[in-house]
Amino acid sequence: MPKHLAIIMDGNGRWAEERGRPRIDGHRHGVNRVRDITEASAKKGIRDLTLFAFSSENWRRPEAEVRLLTELLMTSLEGEIETLHRNGIRLRVIGDLRPFGKKIEKMVAEATRLTRSNTTLGLNLAVNYGGHWDITNACARLLADIQEGSDSDLEIGHEALESRLSTAGIPAPDLFIRTGGEQRLSNFLLWQLAYTELYFTTTLWPDFNSDALDSALADYRSRQRRFGKTAQQVV
Repeated sequence: MPKHLAIIMDGNGRWAEERGRPRIDGHRHGVNRVRDITEASAKKGIRDLTLFAFSSENWRRPEAEVRLLTELLMTSLEGEIETLHRNGIRLRVIGDLRPFGKKIEKMVAEATRLTRSNTTLGLNLAVNYGGHWDITNACARLLADIQEGSDSDLEIGHEALESRLSTAGIPAPDLFIRTGGEQRLSNFLLWQLAYTELYFTTTLWPDFNSDALDSALADYRSRQRRFGKTAQQVV
C-alpha cells in the first residue's frame, strides 16, 4: 500500500457537459468524490493524500467558472472541516492563497490549527498551486536564509531546498493518479514526483469511486520500485 497518494482530479467539467449540465455541476459532484476517496484512503491505511484542487493555471478559465470554483472551495471547507476533525484527518493547504482573499486565508489557518494533531490521514489540498511556483519559492527562501546568515552550515543542496518546499515534512508520493484521460503532470508536484509511480485513467473524476481506486492500487502493487538499483538488488 502506498504511504502517500497524489491525485489530479481531472474531468469534472467534461463529466457535466456530457450530461448537458453546467460545468460547475461537475465540480460539485467532484467534491462528493473527494469525500469518498478521502474516507477510502484512510480505511486502506494510506498516510497522506494530496489532491490538486486548483492550479495556478486555472485562473485562465472563464471568470464566472473561477468565481464559482472559489465559492465552492469556501463552502466545502466550511462544511467539511468538523467532519475531517472528528475522523482524525489532518488538513494542510499548499499553494498561494493570497489571491483568494483574507477570508479563505483565515479559514484555512483555523482549520489547520484545529486538525494539526490528527493522525489518521494527512489531507493536503493544492490550491492555487504550481510546481514551478513551489520550486521558485523554495529557492527564494533558501537564498534569503543564506543571506541572513542565521545558519553558518547552510548550503545549497537537495535537503536544504526540499525542506523549503510547500510539502516540507511530507514524504514524496509513492503513487500519482490522474483521472480524465490526460497523460501529463500539468505543473503538479514537479520536484516531489521524481520517483513516483504514475497511473493514468480515462475515468472522469466524478466517476472515480472506491473500485477505481482499488484498480489503481492493484496496478501499483504489481510494479517493482528500484530507485536506480537493478531488479536483482531490489529482490
